[in-house]
Amino acid sequence: MKNMEFPMTIMVISTVLFLCSSSAYAQKTALPPSLTPTPAPAPAPEYVNLTDLLTVAGPFHTFLSYLESTKVLETFQNQANNTEEGITLFVPKDTAFSSLKKPSLSNLTKDQLKSLLLFHGLPHYYSLSDFKNLSGSSPIPTFAGGQYTLNFTDVSGTVHISSGWTDTKVSSSVHSTDPVAIYQVDKVLLPEAIFGTDIPPTPAPAPSPDIAPTADSSSGPTTEGKSSPTSSPSSSYRMISWGIWSHMVLALSGVLVLFL
Repeated sequence: MKNMEFPMTIMVISTVLFLCSSSAYAQKTALPPSLTPTPAPAPAPEYVNLTDLLTVAGPFHTFLSYLESTKVLETFQNQANNTEEGITLFVPKDTAFSSLKKPSLSNLTKDQLKSLLLFHGLPHYYSLSDFKNLSGSSPIPTFAGGQYTLNFTDVSGTVHISSGWTDTKVSSSVHSTDPVAIYQVDKVLLPEAIFGTDIPPTPAPAPSPDIAPTADSSSGPTTEGKSSPTSSPSSSYRMISWGIWSHMVLALSGVLVLFL
């Protein structure tokens, strides 16, 4: 009896050890829990080269030349690519500078010219639709700071800009992709902070020339009781006829006198 109990004990122990080893092996070979993949970082925004944009879009050669000579271009370039606010530029055409006779930019100091150029930029990106809200928020500060502000008015989708000295509008969108917006304007923006508040009045349009009335071919009206100074052809003819007849009567009378 004791001999049978011993093999049974060995079997029970063996079974327990086998089960324990299987459980441990299963725990070791269990697959690791799945991990949620980390999203890829957003691609860095593409570098915006303002020189290339203004050169290709043109004709903005005069404005670009001023930006480069005063190094204002570096300020705008840094704002466009190294800030979250972005930038909005108002770029006058070459003809806007050539038609600017008075006041002349040649009389400005270097600091004044730099401020005038900074006056053409806003330190924030604005799409065309954003200017509807800016109409109620004017005046809007520019890169020039201080009193260098602009007023905006949206008229049926057209953006009008007033600088005090200059009233113009956005004639076209050159580039409008966040963070850079570039809009073409027809005039150079002249700030009151440089040119003062004594703004010359807008010249009145030339009056239309007076057209003299066409003279009538008929004679003017005669006063009551007086005849017209000019005689009609029929009255002249009657006067000539009576003259001829009177001469003939006199001639006949003379002939009769000779015979009698």
